[in-house]
Amino acid sequence: MKITPGVLQTLGTAFKTAYQSGVGLVADTSIDDIAMTVTSTTSQNEYGWLGEVPDMREWIGDRVINQFEGHGYTIKNKDWEQTVGVKRNDILDDNLGLYTTKFRAMGRATAAHPPKLAYGLLKDGFATECYDGQYFFDTDHAVLDANGDPQSKANFVDGAFAPWFLLDTAHEVMPIVFQDRQKPMFMSKDKPDDDNVFYRKEYHYGVDARYNVGFGLWQLCFASKAELTTANFAALFAMMEGQLGDYDRPLGTTPKVLLVPPVYREKGLQITNADKDENGASNVWKGTVQLKVSPWLA
Repeated sequence: MKITPGVLQTLGTAFKTAYQSGVGLVADTSIDDIAMTVTSTTSQNEYGWLGEVPDMREWIGDRVINQFEGHGYTIKNKDWEQTVGVKRNDILDDNLGLYTTKFRAMGRATAAHPPKLAYGLLKDGFATECYDGQYFFDTDHAVLDANGDPQSKANFVDGAFAPWFLLDTAHEVMPIVFQDRQKPMFMSKDKPDDDNVFYRKEYHYGVDARYNVGFGLWQLCFASKAELTTANFAALFAMMEGQLGDYDRPLGTTPKVLLVPPVYREKGLQITNADKDENGASNVWKGTVQLKVSPWLA
């Protein structure tokens, strides 16, 4: 095949089309169950406002001005890229069949990357700090009691099994922050005088993006490494629903989502959908939460 500007334009369009078809191949790219998306316009965003919003009070006298506690939590945007090199000789020899597969794989990897990051951070929450300086899933988050003294509160039950999670998703802030600075862009370096063509006889096509993930509110996500059973589900549910904020104020959190890895699919369905529990009694938990089985937790 003779290489002309028209041929390169046609190839570039075909490669981009293959890339876009790969983007659509990923079955589960949604992170809405665990993350809120924040549009970023700088290299990093400050989240010092994370923490509890003050409660309503009876208005007696002057207003009381509440100040958000500064936690100094920052999420820095990261650059991401993926590049495919197309050899000039492969174009000349009309040997391009494999490249369609490569560009489709590029699209698939691009679409899968945000959920892989978000769910990966959730899995790492047992050993990664959030805004209050504690691990996201921990047993000693500092919360003030009725007298204003700090007390340790937990959003985690330890054990020897694969972790599973309960989330309250009915809030403005979510357990995970997806910070979006630049959406993926497909670009090419395919001009005859491009260095990659001149020195290496390769035409380069790539995608790049800019974003990152971080933690939101630990109060909205509880985790357990105990075996997923009805009893343990009920215990974690009660633990999350009964948590208190500063000054013993009920937070009103109620689990909405049971998030599990694929290994817990059957047990999750038993708890959330079955008419009977594992002992044959009426399943009182049926329909109380939505089951989310995520391949990104495998």
